[in-house]
Amino acid sequence: MIDIYYVEDDETISGSVQAYLSRRGCQVTVFSTDAEARAALVRRRPGLVLVDWNLPDGNGEFLCRWIRKQWQELPVIFLTVRGDSRDVVSGFQNGADDYVVKPFELEVLYSRIQALLRRTGDVSGQYLSCDDISLDQNRRLVCCGQEEAELSASEYELLLCLLRQKGRTVTREQLLERVWDVNGSYVNDNTLTVAVKRLREKLHHPACLKTVRSVGYRMEDTL
Repeated sequence: MIDIYYVEDDETISGSVQAYLSRRGCQVTVFSTDAEARAALVRRRPGLVLVDWNLPDGNGEFLCRWIRKQWQELPVIFLTVRGDSRDVVSGFQNGADDYVVKPFELEVLYSRIQALLRRTGDVSGQYLSCDDISLDQNRRLVCCGQEEAELSASEYELLLCLLRQKGRTVTREQLLERVWDVNGSYVNDNTLTVAVKRLREKLHHPACLKTVRSVGYRMEDTL
């Protein structure tokens, strides 16, 4: 199933696109504002984003630029009435992978989505997140909101392990084994306590990183 975010304030258009793509096996979530889309993207990345140019609280061009800065490989398609060649060029310059001018045939749109994903693949699994913490596995990049967090190698591996098990408690023994003992190095229990403390500080003490007393740690969405 293709997971799609569609940013469009016209309910008639978004409803038609959502209904058609849903029948073709896609999961389409619609956002009517720039702010709603940004908040959702921070929490979770889809497989592809459809963006309208004119939004009530912003410009699709700026949203596309922001997406490309945060997640370089995330596919983006513009769906807009602006068909002037200068607008098309501007859309591509700001990070769009494709540009579809309204009105369009829904079958053609679906074909272009398929064609784009054949080239890019499904990149949604590349990104892990919890609340406003996101991790790009390909680039080994961690962001807290829109701010990049500079983590040590062990802090990165610790966060990666917790995010991969989001919603489940990871015991202290499992974390020590997966993050440190994988290289055959001996560490004591205090090493983990210190690493978690430093990780929390660098991520601005996130509510989503929870301590399970006498057991371990768990990451779960709170927003």
